[in-house]
Amino acid sequence: MKNTQDNGLTRRSMIGGTGLLLAAGSAPVAASAATSQGTETKMDDPRTKYPKPPFRSQSQPFPGLASKMDPKPDHGETSYKGSGRLAGRKALITGGDSGMGRAAAIAFAREGADVAINYLPEEEEDAREVIDLIKKEGRVGVAIPGDLRHEETCNLIVSQAAKELGGLDILINNASRQQQKQSLAEITTEDFDATIKTNIYGMFWLTRAALAHLKEGSAIIQTTSEQAYDPSANLVDYAMTKAAMMNFTKSLAKQLAPKGIRVNGVAPGPIWTPLQVSGGATQEKLVSFGGDTPMGRPGQPAELASIYVQLAASDASYATGQVYGAAGGGGQP
Repeated sequence: MKNTQDNGLTRRSMIGGTGLLLAAGSAPVAASAATSQGTETKMDDPRTKYPKPPFRSQSQPFPGLASKMDPKPDHGETSYKGSGRLAGRKALITGGDSGMGRAAAIAFAREGADVAINYLPEEEEDAREVIDLIKKEGRVGVAIPGDLRHEETCNLIVSQAAKELGGLDILINNASRQQQKQSLAEITTEDFDATIKTNIYGMFWLTRAALAHLKEGSAIIQTTSEQAYDPSANLVDYAMTKAAMMNFTKSLAKQLAPKGIRVNGVAPGPIWTPLQVSGGATQEKLVSFGGDTPMGRPGQPAELASIYVQLAASDASYATGQVYGAAGGGGQP
């Protein structure tokens, strides 16, 4: 979700990867083949599992919709299979209309959680699809539009989510603003303010408000980015905020661990979301998006869903202050 209005184009920052901890975690399940020994999971070649560049040159006006992208991103709509790992949990996900936020929302519902998603009013079409998928799983789905640049809006989002879900024990700060600018001189004060307000102030306000509801065993998950470690020349303001988000994650984890609340992050590399077609990338980069990774393609939001599930699940109880990357062989966490 791009969570700013006007020229403040925004979106959830892309994200994260899996390591040893995730080996035992839930993941989108591929088609299975019956064998004489039982059920065998089909193996997929990660290089060819999803589309590779070159992609068609395309652009959308802010805020952009996943349903109008070519190819459409995979958020796990048909592939993610749950196993009850989050049964009875209550989650608020910002930027839940598309990208990693949408993938997490779908996965959480299929793992048994009730889910509230926040997004901009212009993203209603995508958001409605997500709410329908959540309700199809027999879970409570709550749609809460709102611009995260405003403190009162953030407070209302949290209070509404907690009220309609009957509580709150998972917060995913996923929505972010990213607009590429080739020169620092091109970043206006209004642009800079919109990025800082959405990515840092919004995260701070939401988290502060959520702490009144979170109890022992709760989890906070941030969507940071490989840009926090290896910033691009044309994403100066965005990369700054992702580095700040990473440090917020690590600092807050130390503060909240004594209270039994875990704080972790997901740092994606190039992920195929509406961010790319609504001002987050140049057309030249869009056409070749993800092609420079060792995997030779961008990631899909569905490929990160199991990371969010693992970090929210109670069996990851010793993981806090960690940042998990998923960047197709690049990135640094």
